Order: sequence, then structure tokens, then C-alpha cells
Amino acid sequence: MKSLAGFATSRSGAQGESEGGGKARRWTVRVVSTGLVLLTAWHVFASFLWIYPPSALRQLPPDGALSSYMLPLFGQSWSVFAPEPINGDYHFNVRALVADDAGDEVETGWVSATDVELSMIKNNLFPPRAGIQAEELAGNYKNAWEDLAEKQRAVTLENHTDDEWLATLSEELGEADAEVDADLYLGVDRMATAYATQVAHAIWGDDVTAVQFRVSRQNVVPYADRNDPTAQRPDPTVIRPGWRDLLVEPGQNENRFAEVFRSQYETYLKGLNR
Repeated sequence: MKSLAGFATSRSGAQGESEGGGKARRWTVRVVSTGLVLLTAWHVFASFLWIYPPSALRQLPPDGALSSYMLPLFGQSWSVFAPEPINGDYHFNVRALVADDAGDEVETGWVSATDVELSMIKNNLFPPRAGIQAEELAGNYKNAWEDLAEKQRAVTLENHTDDEWLATLSEELGEADAEVDADLYLGVDRMATAYATQVAHAIWGDDVTAVQFRVSRQNVVPYADRNDPTAQRPDPTVIRPGWRDLLVEPGQNENRFAEVFRSQYETYLKGLNR
């Protein structure tokens, strides 16, 4: 009888522990489930705000919260659809001045950073985001450049190769037309120069003394001529700013960039020679 009573007591205790553990697990599941539901709701709402035409709704999240969340992993573009589908290609090209053994500066040929990057994603089931950086940069640069006044555009085409070239460029843009804010352009020019510097170092090494980049956009064959076998694409629109002094941003891992870009550049050249 004692043994049966002891068994009943131990069973009751075990059942109580099981029920207590079950309650703890249920609360854990509820908390995790609630968190996942809230995260999903936020993601859907943020994606909606991101792809929806700009409106007052975008002011609901705190300043910078929406872009910080969506970029770079969740950024989306619906411009492949009507009414304004993508109808052209952007290209970002780089060349450099390189010091030779005699100390003279030699001008290199142009290298299409866009083509090198795109070769990363062609026939690739898991394309890296690095394959579209130059193309996006070219589009951003062209848009910012076209927002400048005519006199300001002329300033950007001049060489700026002194140590304080960015400050000099900013001052000259303000003097050319004080009514047109050039801050957006200056930011994109700085980004383009820093990127061109990395590309130049990756290809031509540490003897690079200055860089120049060239941005172009070429439209596809007009829709009305799509069935014409002799139709040609329109000539590209080309923007070629002047030479820039080298620019390396804090925190850049130039060695890693050079390692990846140089390897892909060599792979790209092999593909051209086949």
C-alpha cells in the first residue's frame, strides 16, 4: 500500500511538473509567435511604403528608419513594368593616370566596371548584389548631374586633382549658380570618385595618381521599330567629368575589393578572348 501511495504521489508530482513545463513552453511559443507576426506586419507595411509612390505615408516611420531597413537587402524597383519600363542601359567606365618607372604619368585605357560586375551575375543562380553597384552608381550620377544648372555642369567637366578638390569643386559649383543646390551632386561625385579609385587600384595597382570616370546611358531600339531587323540603338548619352584626385573613404577594405574585382576582371577578359 505504501509503495502504491508513493507511486501515486510521484506520478502526481511528475504530472504537475509536466503541466508546469507545458505552460512555460506555451508562453514561449506565444511570445515568439507574436514577435514573428509583428515582424511580418512591419515588413509588409515597410515594403508597401517603399514601392508605393512617394506620399505623406512615408513620414509615419521615424526619420531614416524606412531606408535603413529596406536597404541594401530589401530594396525593390518596379520600373520594369508599365507605364515607364526600363528602356536603356547605364555604364560606368574608369581610367587612370599611372606613374611609370621614369616618374612620368601614363594614361590608361577605359575599363567598363559595369561589364566586369555584370559578368558576376550572368548565368548565376545566386547572383551577388555586387554585380549591380556600378550600374546603379551610373544612374544616380546621371540623374544628379542633370539636376545641375548648365554652368555648374561645365564646372564638373573640369579637372580637380588638388588635395582639397572636393571643397574646391563645391565652392566653384556655388559660384557658378548659387540658386541651384549642388549638395546631392557633390555626394554622388564623391561616391563615384571613391569607387573609381578602388577600381583603378584593383586593376593598375598602387602607382595610380589620378582617376577619371565616364557615365553613359544608351536606350534600346524604339518600340515602334522593334520588328525592323535593320533598326539600331540610339547613340548613347555620355557624361565625362574631369580628372579627380584619389579618394579613399574611411573604413573601406581596399585589399578585399581589389581581390574580388581583379579576379572577376581577369575572368571577364578571358570570356572576351574566347
